Amino acid sequence: QVQLVESGGGLVQAGGSLRLSCAASGIGFNRFALGWYRQAPGNQRELVATILLGGLTTYANSVKGRFTVSRDNAKNMGYLQMNSLKPEDTGVYYCAAGLRLARPDEFWGQGTQVTVSL
Repeated sequence: QVQLVESGGGLVQAGGSLRLSCAASGIGFNRFALGWYRQAPGNQRELVATILLGGLTTYANSVKGRFTVSRDNAKNMGYLQMNSLKPEDTGVYYCAAGLRLARPDEFWGQGTQVTVSL
């Protein structure tokens, strides 16, 4: 089992930056791919970024060039650096871990709210 806790969300103006953190505990974090998802009110949860054990990353087209996903396996931490934020980035952000490399979704955090104002 892996437990995940996100932090770092908040209110920011458009064009600003936030860094989300995902603290993992339990056994096996270093075996799993890590994903960041977001869900805006009335929308389905969407995959924003993933990072595999070796550091290979993928991004949704909507965040490419603005968001950077990373992980520190020694510290059992994952990160999502979000720059040039837009109001449409608003939502609850979740980190998740799992064995499905394209869409890790076995273990979930509770989410952290990100609100981007004009």
